[in-house]
Amino acid sequence: MVGHQSSDRQDHLAEAAETIEAEALRLKGVVESRLADLIPAVGPPAEAARHSLLAPGKRIRAVLTLLAARECGGSLERALDTACAVEMIHTASLVIDDLPAMDDADLRRGRPTCHRAFGESTAILAAIGLLNGAYGVVMAAEPLSAAEKTKIASILSSAVGWRGLVQGQALDLNPGTTSLETIQDGKTGVLFEAAVLAGEQTAGWVSEKSVALAAFATALGRAYQALDDLLDLIDSVSALKSTGRDDGKRTALSEGGESEDTVSKAVETARHHLDEARAALPETSRLSAYLTLIEGHFQSVLSKASPAMTAAVSSL
Repeated sequence: MVGHQSSDRQDHLAEAAETIEAEALRLKGVVESRLADLIPAVGPPAEAARHSLLAPGKRIRAVLTLLAARECGGSLERALDTACAVEMIHTASLVIDDLPAMDDADLRRGRPTCHRAFGESTAILAAIGLLNGAYGVVMAAEPLSAAEKTKIASILSSAVGWRGLVQGQALDLNPGTTSLETIQDGKTGVLFEAAVLAGEQTAGWVSEKSVALAAFATALGRAYQALDDLLDLIDSVSALKSTGRDDGKRTALSEGGESEDTVSKAVETARHHLDEARAALPETSRLSAYLTLIEGHFQSVLSKASPAMTAAVSSL
């Protein structure tokens, strides 16, 4: 009987994942179409911003915003510009993260990083424009009330500010004795949390789900960062060179010397946080289904790259 129930649950999760995959693709397309309208081609900084913002991406944070809005009884129309603002902030953080003074990366989303394509000074201006523009998009969102706009702007400001992405980037560069989870929260979790809480606000009222949404987003952010660290290693091996993006930084791999055992522990840590995220919300939630989709994506990439991962570990 237990085995039968487990099989039914797996079938339900698989069906939900198929449904949410179609919905996520649709929402991603809507977001990307709207993003293209939000940054006018009015000069080099704007062109640089468009280069980074419109590059191929999963739009996970924007989709989380829209799904959270639906979770709380909201609509796509009311939440769309807020989702785009979240994506603009995320892109600005990537432009900054890639700068020579930070990670000095060459590639992002399959194309030259902003500073490689447009120069460092223009990239900095593009990031400033994206950050400023994100708040402008929220404040101009016609379906929202003034109070809702103010609250959303406050949520996003906190996510970016001294205890948010700014602190996360600083700790990423100089971790000291800071715990890995604190760094993960600052690099990824704060904007995941802001995405779902801002989405909740667009529903027009504060639901009873705020605590659960925040717990879901924090756990998902930690899992996502741990899995992203693994993918960085895979990318490095596949290219037969180091990307240099995380050299000297504290990641799920660097803490244990990047041994085979450490890789296994990193995967287990990611699974633990995925389970935490899943436990925060009902199984019937769209966000829970989206979590299954994200997990499936990483599992697919990791399984295909296992020979490269083995080679990486043996060569370190």
